Amino acid sequence: MTYTIIHTIHIFSVFIYGGFLFVDILFLSKMKQTLSEEEHKVAREAIMIHVRKVVPYALMVAVASGIYMFLNVFGKISEDGMSYFQITLSIKAFLGLWLGFRGVNQKLFGINPWIFKRHTFPFLLVIIIIFLSQAMYLS
Repeated sequence: MTYTIIHTIHIFSVFIYGGFLFVDILFLSKMKQTLSEEEHKVAREAIMIHVRKVVPYALMVAVASGIYMFLNVFGKISEDGMSYFQITLSIKAFLGLWLGFRGVNQKLFGINPWIFKRHTFPFLLVIIIIFLSQAMYLS
């Protein structure tokens, strides 16, 4: 029962974080095409004020719940090595931890990323993580 609750929390928190990245990359970044530079700056900041209050914490919850789930489902490594599921889950966990590390540094310590300053790279990682989450169960 505990796992199911944490899994549900994980899904909602990932939905919030990934949903913001989708909206930012696919829509907010396109506002420059129809708004002046000043209008775009004002409109984006009006949205980002609210985003900064929720999205970073959703990412932290996603990472924390993901760690819990990883520890519960990874299983024992056989003498033959890791299974396809374990390898895929490990890659997915590494990417999620990278996103979490980046988010914690920004929100809690005020350390902005040195590279990948836009949301395009995290967006791509979320897409990869989504595909990996489905591919884990293929074999």
